[in-house]
Formats: sequence, structure tokens, C-alpha cells
Amino acid sequence: MNFNYSSLYNKIVEKYGSKHNFAKAAGLSEKSITLKLDGKDEWKQDEIANTIELLEIDSSEIPQYFFNYKVQ
Repeated sequence: MNFNYSSLYNKIVEKYGSKHNFAKAAGLSEKSITLKLDGKDEWKQDEIANTIELLEIDSSEIPQYFFNYKVQ
């Protein structure tokens, strides 16, 4: 199952300026964030919860950021 994380990436850049800054705040490596945003690694539940908190994502918006299917 492929997801489109472009909205999440845009939110990260909007709030933190870069993946690097966000990765530091999230306690993850920039490589790990890149792999997750590229769909090459899965988001763990605790990582999703932490990201929602760090980015101040409203619960009604979670599907838009984490469960938006790629259209092929």
C-alpha cells in the first residue's frame, strides 16, 4: 500500500523549515524521516503520535497527512 506524504512534508517544512530540523525535534535521523516520507519505511504508531503533537495536527486532519493513498 502506497501513501502520499507530500502534505506531511509541506507541514514539516512550514513548521520546522526543513526535514533536518524536524528530525532533531522528533528524535529521529534525517535519513529515517526521508525514508518514511518516500514510502520506503513505515511510520510506527509512536512516531505518528509524536509527529501529530510536534506539528500540531488536529485529529480530524490525520488521514490527510498519514493515510492519503497515492494515485497511480
